Amino acid sequence: MSLDDLYRRVIMDHYQKPRNRGRIEDGAVTVDLNNPTCGDRVSVQMRVKDGTIEEAKFLGEGCSISLASASMMTEAVRGLKVEEALRLVDLFSEMMQGKDVDFEQFPLEDIEALSGVSKFPARIKCATLAWKALEKGLKNSQAIGH
Repeated sequence: MSLDDLYRRVIMDHYQKPRNRGRIEDGAVTVDLNNPTCGDRVSVQMRVKDGTIEEAKFLGEGCSISLASASMMTEAVRGLKVEEALRLVDLFSEMMQGKDVDFEQFPLEDIEALSGVSKFPARIKCATLAWKALEKGLKNSQAIGH
């Protein structure tokens, strides 16, 4: 099995069996974003307490890349400090720009499967949609003192 095949399988696994899909009932920051270019829509919710992401969930419609990315992101950020999660958003953005990144810095190795998306500029917005929602939500939570 080639590395590309392995990555495809990881992406399809997260797409078909998304982790953390659903709603947080109360006390959550919610950010809804869409990608008008391809129609992807995502709603990311996070509960932040004492500067730590206690829980992150998502709902959405879209392509396998956008929903797999949201699934991986919610897995990766749970339990991280806000600053750590924002650094992860920057690292993911660098990966999507095709920059060399140390994959060891990702708390979830599945995220490396999305590295090939950087070769397809039209798909980068799909992969980064949930991450941008997370970034916006975390900055909002910092502003309101969660």
